[in-house]
Amino acid sequence: MAGRVRNLLDGILHRRAMRRWERAGREVRTAALFELRRLRRQAGQLRRRLDRVIHEADGRLALPLIGSDTIEKPLHTDWTWRPQPWRGPLRPPGIAAIRLREGIGDSLRVFHDCPLAELSLRQLRNTRTDDLAPFGLVLDVFGFEGSFLSLVLDLPGQALQGLTRRHLLRMGLVAEMEQPLEIFARLNIRHGPNSEQLVRELQFTYGKSEIDFDLAYTSMNEKRLERAWVDLIFESPRMNRIHLRDITFSRRPRAAF
Repeated sequence: MAGRVRNLLDGILHRRAMRRWERAGREVRTAALFELRRLRRQAGQLRRRLDRVIHEADGRLALPLIGSDTIEKPLHTDWTWRPQPWRGPLRPPGIAAIRLREGIGDSLRVFHDCPLAELSLRQLRNTRTDDLAPFGLVLDVFGFEGSFLSLVLDLPGQALQGLTRRHLLRMGLVAEMEQPLEIFARLNIRHGPNSEQLVRELQFTYGKSEIDFDLAYTSMNEKRLERAWVDLIFESPRMNRIHLRDITFSRRPRAAF
């Protein structure tokens, strides 16, 4: 109730202020000089406060909204997904000295064999005008002495619903690296006692990469699908900073001939 009363009063005061400055705008050409100086001083004081509000509002409104699922997708796409670490805030927002299989969020885990665990992972708010994901993840790798490092993303159950060998599964990645780095993506699908794997190397153009996994090259049993996940594999990641600004997945049926 108090909030409604306050909003009503704010509205009344705002309309009065608008009428006052509309009147001042009409009278400014004929006002006396002493009155003109007073109006200019008051308008300058008001302008500074308005500029501050507009600047802060534009800054916040320009960011991708938290929870945004805006995804670039091909024609005939029947499923899309952005993992939670790129969609909403994490608690805690990062981990250091990452242990084997330690996770962040509900769907992401880190696999490595570095004996000193000299790496960290943290979430940052995306702020670029072309960012679609509200958040990004930064992976800092220091004196890495291990032989492998990968991020494992578990795909949700919806990804398997209605999935057939006619589907193409697309993964999109927006990333920045301090040093050139080879990155591979491996799709794993478990069906009954068996598993299928498809591996693709990511090639980046202006920080973006898109790869398609063609399920026609698998022997998966469509009636026994149990689980799917993607390994994002980093080759020789030592002394590098990898900023994963966005990761998305989508699927679509292959065109019939």
